[in-house]
Amino acid sequence: MDSPKRRGGKAGSAPADGHDPKGHRARLRSRMLHGGPDALADHELVEYLLMTAIPRRDVKPLARSLLSRFGGLAGVFNADAKALASHPGMGETSAAALKIVSIATRRLARAEVQDKPVLGSWAALIDYLTIDMAHLTVERVRVLYLNAQNRLIHDEHVGDGSLDEAAIHPREVIRRAMEVGAAALILVHNHPSGNPEPSRADIQITNRIAEAGRLLNIVVHDHVIIGRSGHVSLRSKGLI
Repeated sequence: MDSPKRRGGKAGSAPADGHDPKGHRARLRSRMLHGGPDALADHELVEYLLMTAIPRRDVKPLARSLLSRFGGLAGVFNADAKALASHPGMGETSAAALKIVSIATRRLARAEVQDKPVLGSWAALIDYLTIDMAHLTVERVRVLYLNAQNRLIHDEHVGDGSLDEAAIHPREVIRRAMEVGAAALILVHNHPSGNPEPSRADIQITNRIAEAGRLLNIVVHDHVIIGRSGHVSLRSKGLI
């Protein structure tokens, strides 16, 4: 359900801002354009996006219900497209209007780390990984392969599940590094619990991969664990 049937009025005619007799949409637009990044509340941001997909309905209650169901702004934008589309009052068009935000955000964040030395753009890398992984409800393992200048040449999704040798085998990680011509790598995974503190298994598998890499002159720069409450670098904790 993206838009109810129009009732009354001449075919092809509609107010400039849809069915909005009090000019609410125009005021939202003006605040968004001229009021700075904090001018709109979270529910108003969602409402404004929904307005583009549902032109003739008050979508404020729908915006609030989405925030309530998915746990906030990040939850809404990172929600599964099918879950959004099936939410009461939504549909594929309105779900797409919300999903485009997370797609654009990921591309912008990735652009900040592409073609730059990763170790010199560490904050941008953490932003990219946090945007991409902090919201996940399953544990995901990735390997960032870097060239001799520490630029990202390949971002590989290794698998989902607990970080152990069943999910990520040291020899396979190093073999893949050789295939893509990497000189170094960074291990990344998330903790769906939200707490990014490393487990004993996280530390053990990291050091096995680092040991395998040393034999072939492939450096394991770090292992970054992403959680909703922040991130942890095993290198900065002296665990590699």
